[in-house]
Amino acid sequence: MLKNSKHIKTFHRLFPSYSSSNHFLAFLLSTLFVSILLLSPPTVAAHPRIFNYKEVPEHDMQYLPQWLSVLERHITEDVPDGNCTDSFFNRCYLNEWFAFLAGIKNEPRAQQLSAVNRYANQKKYVLDIDNYGVEDYWAIPKQFLAKGGDCEDYAITKFFSLRWLGYGPDKIRLLILQDTNLRVQHAVLLFLTKNDVLVLDNQSQEIVSQKQIHHYVPLYSLNEKEWWLHVPPLK
Repeated sequence: MLKNSKHIKTFHRLFPSYSSSNHFLAFLLSTLFVSILLLSPPTVAAHPRIFNYKEVPEHDMQYLPQWLSVLERHITEDVPDGNCTDSFFNRCYLNEWFAFLAGIKNEPRAQQLSAVNRYANQKKYVLDIDNYGVEDYWAIPKQFLAKGGDCEDYAITKFFSLRWLGYGPDKIRLLILQDTNLRVQHAVLLFLTKNDVLVLDNQSQEIVSQKQIHHYVPLYSLNEKEWWLHVPPLK
């Protein structure tokens, strides 16, 4: 997960005595501070609020280096290769992925969403430190489909699966959140509709409405062109 946003850095410059150990609380407090300071208007969205949080649009993608790297590597490296008949070392995961997507291309939307969620979720959960020797790495589909991955890797592959199927970037987002039950950061894919926000989660084989989830706190979400901070509504 992205732990060093510009807002956390801003917060700690202004409040150097604040403990840096609680990244989640720092993120929320710094988000509120910067949003109020800059009087950033919330996004007027064509969908319900994500977990009832306001959206503050951010257009500068340079603060998301992991995501920019994913977008670039997806274009240059997600190219099918390998011998699909090799049963010992099959490097043809992308061919299988594209064949799967082609097979559901004409299915109804609900069936596509469910199929994409289940296809990615069948892959093994593997920590970045075990896969790549680093604590935080965002994998492209070619890597994830071959080696498994952690929560954001599932969400990234689902994102590109839906984009390949023709879903517009305004309808899908990668969401980084705090799981208040497990007390960890987590990532899911969202499908945005006029009346609901549907959650594609590697912790569930079923597509779930956000209305059924009460332990997720959104931090920030993104697509190819923009990202949004999520600010708790002031009461």
